[in-house]
Amino acid sequence: MTVAVMSSSKPKAASKSGAERSRRREPAAPRRCLASGEVRPKRELLRFVVAPDGALVPDVAERLPGRGLWLSPRRDMIDLACARNLFAKAAKAPVRVPSDLAEQVAGLLRRRCLDLLGLVRRGGQAACGHEAAALWLSGGKAALLLQAVDAAEGGRQKLRALARAHDVPVIEVFRAEELGQALGRDALVHVALAEGGATARLNEELARLGALVRSDPQSTQR
Repeated sequence: MTVAVMSSSKPKAASKSGAERSRRREPAAPRRCLASGEVRPKRELLRFVVAPDGALVPDVAERLPGRGLWLSPRRDMIDLACARNLFAKAAKAPVRVPSDLAEQVAGLLRRRCLDLLGLVRRGGQAACGHEAAALWLSGGKAALLLQAVDAAEGGRQKLRALARAHDVPVIEVFRAEELGQALGRDALVHVALAEGGATARLNEELARLGALVRSDPQSTQR
């Protein structure tokens, strides 16, 4: 499985307008993880709903009708909920849980992140390529750096160091082909993103995806 590698730097705060949009978008009420019992903001959890036919459906966009069932974005929490039949207990009804639930969630989160990346590009808030990304990092314009996980280590390390010097988080979770397709190219290794509402939303989704893949025991990196 392709995994996330995140820098220790904290994401830069979104611009005021982006932060205001984020607050309007999400109610303040937190939710409780079915498996751990931990109460956390909704943006840090995964939502599931039970379809009319009894099938459990991941709702990463939080748009499907029905009562939400919430879990922390960790592989062990998903596995525990399945093993202990927690979805059915919470729903007070029989629930059919797919055997590949964790993989489904990871795939949906990846797709959502890439869709948001395309939204950032359409807003003119993405600098693509090594030179352009380096210029944004050096000039203080970058709020986030994405690098292809399957690219050569040498080039990635140079921009990692530059990002670290400017306190910009680095995310390495997507392949070069995935980044390229999201941004209208054949392939891309380096993408710097400016502050804004779409970048803030992408940061939230990347945090959920990163937590999920890092907690997967089959991951080769943490």
